[in-house]
Amino acid sequence: MEIGNQIRALRTRKGVTQEAMAEHFGISPQAVSKWERNAATPDIELLPRLSAYFGVTIDELFALSDETRMERIQNMLWDVRFLNPADVENERQFLLAKAEREPDNGRPHSLLADMENHLAREHHTRAEEYAKEALRRDPDLRDAHGELKDAMNGYVKDWAYTNHAQLIEFYKDHIERNPNCTSAYLDLLDQLLDDYRLTEAREYLDRYAAINDTYRVPMYRGLIEWYAGHRDTAFAIWRQVEQDFPDNWYVYQNTGDFLVRTERYAEALPYYRKALDIQSAPRWTDPIESIAKLCELMGDIPAAIAAWNEELELFRTEWHFTTGETADVVRRQIARLEKKLK
Repeated sequence: MEIGNQIRALRTRKGVTQEAMAEHFGISPQAVSKWERNAATPDIELLPRLSAYFGVTIDELFALSDETRMERIQNMLWDVRFLNPADVENERQFLLAKAEREPDNGRPHSLLADMENHLAREHHTRAEEYAKEALRRDPDLRDAHGELKDAMNGYVKDWAYTNHAQLIEFYKDHIERNPNCTSAYLDLLDQLLDDYRLTEAREYLDRYAAINDTYRVPMYRGLIEWYAGHRDTAFAIWRQVEQDFPDNWYVYQNTGDFLVRTERYAEALPYYRKALDIQSAPRWTDPIESIAKLCELMGDIPAAIAAWNEELELFRTEWHFTTGETADVVRRQIARLEKKLK
Protein backbone atom coordinates (compact mmCIF):
# COMPACT_ATOMS: atom_id res chain seq x y z
CA MET A 1 0.00 0.00 0.00
CA GLU A 2 1.37 3.44 -0.91
CA ILE A 3 1.59 6.07 1.81
CA GLY A 4 -1.10 8.23 0.20
CA ASN A 5 -3.66 5.44 0.40
CA GLN A 6 -2.76 4.88 4.04
CA ILE A 7 -3.07 8.57 4.90
CA ARG A 8 -6.53 8.64 3.35
CA ALA A 9 -7.57 5.51 5.26
CA LEU A 10 -6.23 6.84 8.56
CA ARG A 11 -7.84 10.27 8.04
CA THR A 12 -11.18 8.65 7.27
CA ARG A 13 -10.88 6.42 10.34
CA LYS A 14 -10.08 9.49 12.44
CA GLY A 15 -13.19 11.24 11.03
CA VAL A 16 -11.52 14.46 9.92
CA THR A 17 -11.72 16.35 6.62
CA GLN A 18 -8.79 17.21 4.40
CA GLU A 19 -9.31 20.83 5.42
CA ALA A 20 -9.18 20.07 9.15
CA MET A 21 -6.09 17.96 8.74
CA ALA A 22 -4.43 20.65 6.62
CA GLU A 23 -5.16 23.28 9.27
CA HIS A 24 -3.61 21.08 11.97
CA PHE A 25 -0.36 20.78 10.02
CA GLY A 26 -0.33 24.35 8.71
CA ILE A 27 -0.50 23.32 5.07
CA SER A 28 -3.02 23.70 2.27
CA PRO A 29 -5.90 21.24 1.71
CA GLN A 30 -4.49 20.79 -1.81
CA ALA A 31 -1.29 19.38 -0.31
CA VAL A 32 -3.26 16.76 1.62
CA SER A 33 -5.22 15.96 -1.54
CA LYS A 34 -1.97 15.41 -3.47
CA TRP A 35 -0.70 13.06 -0.76
CA GLU A 36 -3.86 10.99 -0.87
CA ARG A 37 -3.74 10.78 -4.66
CA ASN A 38 -0.07 9.76 -4.49
CA ALA A 39 0.78 12.81 -6.58
CA ALA A 40 3.17 13.97 -3.85
CA THR A 41 4.59 12.62 -0.60
CA PRO A 42 4.94 14.32 2.80
CA ASP A 43 8.30 15.83 3.71
CA ILE A 44 10.32 13.41 5.83
CA GLU A 45 10.26 15.91 8.71
CA LEU A 46 6.47 15.54 8.86
CA LEU A 47 6.46 11.77 9.32
CA PRO A 48 6.83 11.77 13.14
CA ARG A 49 4.02 14.35 13.42
CA LEU A 50 1.80 12.36 11.07
CA SER A 51 2.37 9.15 13.03
CA ALA A 52 1.54 10.97 16.28
CA TYR A 53 -1.56 12.58 14.74
CA PHE A 54 -2.97 9.23 13.65
CA GLY A 55 -1.71 7.29 16.67
CA VAL A 56 0.35 4.81 14.63
CA THR A 57 4.03 4.02 14.21
CA ILE A 58 5.91 5.32 11.19
CA ASP A 59 6.02 1.73 9.92
CA GLU A 60 2.24 1.57 10.12
CA LEU A 61 2.05 4.89 8.32
CA PHE A 62 3.82 3.26 5.39
CA ALA A 63 1.69 0.16 5.90
CA LEU A 64 4.55 -2.30 5.44
CA SER A 65 3.38 -5.85 4.96
CA ASP A 66 4.45 -8.24 7.71
CA GLU A 67 6.75 -10.07 5.30
CA THR A 68 8.42 -6.82 4.22
CA ARG A 69 8.85 -5.76 7.82
CA MET A 70 10.39 -9.10 8.78
CA GLU A 71 12.75 -8.82 5.82
CA ARG A 72 13.71 -5.37 7.04
CA ILE A 73 14.37 -6.72 10.53
CA GLN A 74 16.61 -9.44 9.08
CA ASN A 75 18.52 -6.86 7.05
CA MET A 76 18.92 -4.72 10.17
CA LEU A 77 20.42 -7.68 12.03
CA TRP A 78 22.83 -8.31 9.15
CA ASP A 79 23.82 -4.71 8.48
CA VAL A 80 23.91 -2.91 11.85
CA ARG A 81 26.66 -3.51 14.37
CA PHE A 82 25.02 -1.86 17.41
CA LEU A 83 21.23 -1.83 17.44
CA ASN A 84 19.16 1.14 18.57
CA PRO A 85 17.34 0.10 21.79
CA ALA A 86 14.11 1.80 20.67
CA ASP A 87 14.18 -0.10 17.36
CA VAL A 88 14.82 -3.36 19.21
CA GLU A 89 11.83 -2.93 21.50
CA ASN A 90 9.57 -1.83 18.64
CA GLU A 91 10.47 -4.83 16.50
CA ARG A 92 10.33 -7.19 19.48
CA GLN A 93 6.72 -6.19 20.17
CA PHE A 94 5.82 -6.55 16.48
CA LEU A 95 7.32 -10.05 16.31
CA LEU A 96 5.69 -11.19 19.55
CA ALA A 97 2.31 -9.94 18.34
CA LYS A 98 2.73 -11.68 14.99
CA ALA A 99 3.74 -14.91 16.73
CA GLU A 100 0.61 -14.75 18.87
CA ARG A 101 -1.57 -14.23 15.79
CA GLU A 102 0.11 -17.06 13.87
CA PRO A 103 0.77 -19.97 16.27
CA ASP A 104 2.09 -22.27 13.51
CA ASN A 105 4.60 -19.73 12.14
CA GLY A 106 8.09 -20.20 13.61
CA ARG A 107 9.70 -17.31 11.72
CA PRO A 108 8.85 -14.55 14.25
CA HIS A 109 10.45 -16.46 17.12
CA SER A 110 13.46 -17.30 14.93
CA LEU A 111 13.97 -13.59 14.28
CA LEU A 112 13.52 -12.86 17.98
CA ALA A 113 16.27 -15.37 18.76
CA ASP A 114 18.47 -13.81 16.07
CA MET A 115 17.92 -10.36 17.58
CA GLU A 116 18.70 -11.48 21.13
CA ASN A 117 21.87 -13.25 19.93
CA HIS A 118 22.86 -10.07 18.09
CA LEU A 119 22.46 -8.14 21.35
CA ALA A 120 24.51 -10.78 23.16
CA ARG A 121 27.32 -10.31 20.63
CA GLU A 122 27.13 -6.56 21.19
CA HIS A 123 27.54 -7.10 24.93
CA HIS A 124 30.46 -9.46 24.33
CA THR A 125 32.15 -6.85 22.14
CA ARG A 126 31.86 -4.26 24.90
CA ALA A 127 32.87 -6.80 27.55
CA GLU A 128 36.01 -7.60 25.53
CA GLU A 129 36.98 -3.93 25.44
CA TYR A 130 36.38 -3.45 29.17
CA ALA A 131 38.26 -6.65 30.12
CA LYS A 132 41.27 -5.72 27.98
CA GLU A 133 41.35 -2.25 29.51
CA ALA A 134 41.19 -3.80 33.00
CA LEU A 135 44.19 -5.98 32.13
CA ARG A 136 46.13 -3.03 30.73
CA ARG A 137 45.69 -1.40 34.12
CA ASP A 138 46.19 -4.54 36.22
CA PRO A 139 47.84 -7.40 34.24
CA ASP A 140 47.30 -9.98 37.02
CA LEU A 141 43.60 -9.26 37.65
CA ARG A 142 42.22 -12.81 37.56
CA ASP A 143 38.57 -11.82 37.29
CA ALA A 144 39.32 -9.77 34.19
CA HIS A 145 41.04 -12.75 32.55
CA GLY A 146 37.89 -14.80 33.16
CA GLU A 147 35.63 -12.10 31.73
CA LEU A 148 37.85 -11.80 28.65
CA LYS A 149 37.57 -15.54 27.99
CA ASP A 150 33.80 -15.34 28.32
CA ALA A 151 33.63 -12.34 25.98
CA MET A 152 35.86 -13.92 23.32
CA ASN A 153 34.51 -17.47 23.59
CA GLY A 154 37.77 -18.73 24.99
CA TYR A 155 38.48 -22.31 25.96
CA VAL A 156 37.44 -23.47 29.42
CA LYS A 157 38.67 -26.92 30.46
CA ASP A 158 35.99 -27.66 33.08
CA TRP A 159 33.62 -30.33 31.72
CA ALA A 160 30.78 -29.32 34.05
CA TYR A 161 30.91 -25.80 32.65
CA THR A 162 31.29 -26.60 28.94
CA ASN A 163 29.33 -29.81 28.27
CA HIS A 164 26.32 -29.75 25.96
CA ALA A 165 24.12 -32.20 27.86
CA GLN A 166 21.00 -30.01 27.92
CA LEU A 167 21.28 -29.13 24.23
CA ILE A 168 21.81 -32.81 23.42
CA GLU A 169 18.66 -33.73 25.32
CA PHE A 170 16.73 -31.07 23.41
CA TYR A 171 17.83 -32.44 20.05
CA LYS A 172 17.19 -36.04 21.05
CA ASP A 173 13.63 -35.14 22.02
CA HIS A 174 13.26 -33.01 18.87
CA ILE A 175 14.29 -35.97 16.69
CA GLU A 176 11.88 -38.33 18.45
CA ARG A 177 9.07 -35.89 17.66
CA ASN A 178 10.40 -35.08 14.17
CA PRO A 179 12.24 -38.22 13.00
CA ASN A 180 12.77 -36.95 9.45
CA CYS A 181 14.26 -33.57 10.44
CA THR A 182 17.71 -34.12 8.92
CA SER A 183 19.24 -30.85 10.12
CA ALA A 184 18.50 -31.79 13.73
CA TYR A 185 20.58 -34.98 13.39
CA LEU A 186 23.58 -32.94 12.25
CA ASP A 187 23.22 -30.45 15.10
CA LEU A 188 22.92 -33.33 17.56
CA LEU A 189 25.98 -35.07 16.10
CA ASP A 190 28.06 -31.91 16.48
CA GLN A 191 27.18 -31.66 20.17
CA LEU A 192 27.77 -35.35 20.82
CA LEU A 193 31.17 -35.20 19.14
CA ASP A 194 32.23 -32.13 21.07
CA ASP A 195 31.36 -33.97 24.29
CA TYR A 196 33.12 -37.17 23.04
CA ARG A 197 29.91 -39.19 23.35
CA LEU A 198 30.97 -41.32 20.40
CA THR A 199 28.81 -44.40 21.00
CA GLU A 200 25.70 -42.23 20.79
CA ALA A 201 27.13 -40.37 17.81
CA ARG A 202 27.49 -43.65 15.88
CA GLU A 203 23.91 -44.59 16.74
CA TYR A 204 22.45 -41.32 15.53
CA LEU A 205 24.64 -41.25 12.43
CA ASP A 206 23.22 -44.65 11.47
CA ARG A 207 19.72 -43.30 11.95
CA TYR A 208 20.58 -40.25 9.86
CA ALA A 209 22.05 -42.43 7.09
CA ALA A 210 18.77 -44.33 6.84
CA ILE A 211 16.92 -41.17 5.78
CA ASN A 212 19.64 -39.12 4.04
CA ASP A 213 22.59 -41.08 2.67
CA THR A 214 24.63 -38.12 1.34
CA TYR A 215 28.27 -37.08 1.53
CA ARG A 216 27.65 -36.01 5.12
CA VAL A 217 27.43 -39.63 6.28
CA PRO A 218 31.04 -40.62 5.45
CA MET A 219 32.21 -37.14 6.44
CA TYR A 220 30.75 -37.67 9.92
CA ARG A 221 32.13 -41.21 10.03
CA GLY A 222 35.51 -39.59 9.57
CA LEU A 223 34.74 -37.12 12.35
CA ILE A 224 33.89 -39.94 14.73
CA GLU A 225 37.23 -41.61 13.93
CA TRP A 226 38.99 -38.29 14.50
CA TYR A 227 37.44 -37.83 17.92
CA ALA A 228 38.25 -41.44 18.73
CA GLY A 229 41.92 -40.59 18.15
CA HIS A 230 42.22 -42.39 14.80
CA ARG A 231 43.45 -39.47 12.69
CA ASP A 232 44.93 -41.49 9.83
CA THR A 233 41.67 -43.40 9.48
CA ALA A 234 39.73 -40.15 9.50
CA PHE A 235 41.84 -38.65 6.72
CA ALA A 236 41.58 -41.86 4.69
CA ILE A 237 37.78 -41.61 4.89
CA TRP A 238 37.83 -37.95 3.88
CA ARG A 239 40.16 -38.63 0.92
CA GLN A 240 37.61 -41.15 -0.30
CA VAL A 241 34.84 -38.59 0.17
CA GLU A 242 36.82 -36.21 -2.06
CA GLN A 243 36.87 -38.85 -4.80
CA ASP A 244 33.19 -39.70 -4.41
CA PHE A 245 31.99 -36.06 -4.20
CA PRO A 246 34.58 -34.03 -6.17
CA ASP A 247 32.24 -31.10 -6.82
CA ASN A 248 31.14 -30.51 -3.24
CA TRP A 249 33.00 -27.51 -1.84
CA TYR A 250 32.22 -28.31 1.78
CA VAL A 251 34.12 -31.62 1.52
CA TYR A 252 37.33 -29.67 0.86
CA GLN A 253 36.50 -27.09 3.52
CA ASN A 254 36.15 -29.88 6.09
CA THR A 255 39.48 -31.49 5.18
CA GLY A 256 41.18 -28.09 5.31
CA ASP A 257 39.81 -27.49 8.78
CA PHE A 258 41.26 -30.72 10.13
CA LEU A 259 44.59 -30.25 8.39
CA VAL A 260 44.82 -26.97 10.31
CA ARG A 261 43.99 -28.82 13.51
CA THR A 262 47.04 -31.02 12.92
CA GLU A 263 49.22 -27.95 12.16
CA ARG A 264 49.54 -28.92 8.51
CA TYR A 265 48.96 -25.33 7.50
CA ALA A 266 50.59 -25.35 4.06
CA GLU A 267 48.55 -28.42 3.09
CA ALA A 268 45.32 -26.79 4.25
CA LEU A 269 45.61 -23.67 2.07
CA PRO A 270 44.98 -25.38 -1.31
CA TYR A 271 41.99 -27.19 0.17
CA TYR A 272 40.44 -23.89 1.20
CA ARG A 273 41.24 -22.39 -2.20
CA LYS A 274 39.59 -25.30 -3.99
CA ALA A 275 36.56 -25.04 -1.69
CA LEU A 276 36.19 -21.46 -2.87
CA ASP A 277 36.96 -22.00 -6.54
CA ILE A 278 34.58 -24.89 -7.25
CA GLN A 279 31.52 -23.08 -5.94
CA SER A 280 28.99 -21.46 -8.21
CA ALA A 281 28.24 -17.76 -7.75
CA PRO A 282 27.29 -16.30 -5.38
CA ARG A 283 29.91 -18.17 -3.39
CA TRP A 284 29.95 -18.73 0.36
CA THR A 285 32.85 -16.93 2.02
CA ASP A 286 33.89 -19.54 4.60
CA PRO A 287 36.91 -20.68 2.54
CA ILE A 288 38.34 -17.21 1.92
CA GLU A 289 37.91 -16.27 5.58
CA SER A 290 39.74 -19.48 6.50
CA ILE A 291 42.55 -18.51 4.12
CA ALA A 292 42.79 -15.03 5.65
CA LYS A 293 42.94 -16.32 9.22
CA LEU A 294 45.37 -19.11 8.36
CA CYS A 295 47.72 -16.72 6.55
CA GLU A 296 47.76 -14.50 9.62
CA LEU A 297 48.46 -17.53 11.83
CA MET A 298 51.37 -18.41 9.53
CA GLY A 299 52.72 -14.86 9.84
CA ASP A 300 51.98 -13.83 6.25
CA ILE A 301 50.15 -10.58 7.00
CA PRO A 302 50.13 -9.25 3.38
CA ALA A 303 48.53 -12.50 2.19
CA ALA A 304 45.94 -12.26 4.96
CA ILE A 305 45.09 -8.69 3.93
CA ALA A 306 44.84 -9.80 0.30
CA ALA A 307 42.41 -12.55 1.27
CA TRP A 308 40.19 -10.17 3.22
CA ASN A 309 40.22 -7.78 0.25
CA GLU A 310 39.25 -10.70 -1.98
CA GLU A 311 36.25 -11.27 0.26
CA LEU A 312 35.19 -7.63 -0.09
CA GLU A 313 35.42 -7.98 -3.86
CA LEU A 314 33.33 -11.14 -3.70
CA PHE A 315 30.69 -9.23 -1.73
CA ARG A 316 30.69 -6.52 -4.40
CA THR A 317 30.62 -8.70 -7.51
CA GLU A 318 28.61 -11.73 -6.41
CA TRP A 319 26.44 -10.62 -3.47
CA HIS A 320 26.09 -7.03 -4.74
CA PHE A 321 26.70 -5.04 -1.59
CA THR A 322 29.56 -2.93 -0.29
CA THR A 323 28.08 -1.41 2.89
CA GLY A 324 26.68 -2.73 6.15
CA GLU A 325 28.10 -4.64 9.09
CA THR A 326 28.96 -7.78 7.09
CA ALA A 327 31.40 -5.75 4.97
CA ASP A 328 32.50 -3.55 7.89
CA VAL A 329 33.65 -6.61 9.87
CA VAL A 330 36.06 -7.39 7.04
CA ARG A 331 37.26 -3.79 6.84
CA ARG A 332 38.01 -3.83 10.56
CA GLN A 333 40.10 -6.98 10.06
CA ILE A 334 42.06 -5.28 7.28
CA ALA A 335 42.62 -2.15 9.41
CA ARG A 336 43.81 -4.29 12.33
CA LEU A 337 46.29 -6.17 10.14
CA GLU A 338 47.56 -3.04 8.45
CA LYS A 339 48.53 -1.72 11.87
CA LYS A 340 50.72 -4.80 12.31
CA LEU A 341 52.68 -3.86 9.19
CA LYS A 342 53.57 -0.42 10.48
